[in-house]
Amino acid sequence: MSVLVGKKAPVFKANAVVNGSEIVEGFSLDQFKGKQYVVFFFYPADFTFVCPTEIIAFQDRIADFESRNVAVVGASTDSAFSHWKWLQTEQKDGGIKGVKYPLVSDQSLTISSAYDVLAGKFDYNDEGEDVFEGAPQAYRGLFLIDKEGIVRHQVVNDMPLGRSVDETIRLIDALQFTEEYGEVCPANWKKGEKALKATQEGISDYLSHKH
Repeated sequence: MSVLVGKKAPVFKANAVVNGSEIVEGFSLDQFKGKQYVVFFFYPADFTFVCPTEIIAFQDRIADFESRNVAVVGASTDSAFSHWKWLQTEQKDGGIKGVKYPLVSDQSLTISSAYDVLAGKFDYNDEGEDVFEGAPQAYRGLFLIDKEGIVRHQVVNDMPLGRSVDETIRLIDALQFTEEYGEVCPANWKKGEKALKATQEGISDYLSHKH
């Protein structure tokens, strides 16, 4: 798997559904560059079981992301129309109606390939024909991208394993704290807790206060 941390987030333009109902062409993360942080996450497929719990969980905490100047964007290999249909379906019926952040369509599989979260792969058979092996779906990849378009955190879960929105917000807080104060965040650090300077004296001071 590619490690994108410290590198520019792969660029793309694709169809997406925004505001829960509008299909737009040429959607790109470039619109956030210089303005907002981005949480860009992949999920395997529309109209499934774990996926709506994650997608709705991000929507339920959208105010927490917005207060931190973070845009949330989801993506799967489904069509934009499939996204739209799912967004019109009531949650009690397995839908995600009420979700307002953008959902990107990666039908070409190029975006999930660029972020290296595609479960399957393109190959050639014995006749030299282009074939696809495995599932044309994305693993549960999540990427935290800073305002300069650089990936600062990534995590990839297998398809049955849902992610933690709390942990995503904790990492945003840690990134923004280090950017503002120049200190580093130790294990399990949460907003409001003591951080430490990246020196031996700083570590010793942190441990003495901790214990």
